Amino acid sequence: MSLYKSEITQFLEELKTQKPELEAQQRQGRALLWDKDPIDLEERARAKAARVPQKPYVYSLD
Repeated sequence: MSLYKSEITQFLEELKTQKPELEAQQRQGRALLWDKDPIDLEERARAKAARVPQKPYVYSLD
């Protein structure tokens, strides 16, 4: 195993030692965006059926 550590690795290790709560905050942020409840297929079908199609040119009076 080599003893070399890149500048980025050194920076990240130093940052994690200075701010140990950083990783937990990152996980919370990820959970907000990506960890979602499973999609209800019936709700999805209802939303798709209720959708109003948009005209190709929205400024047309036709």
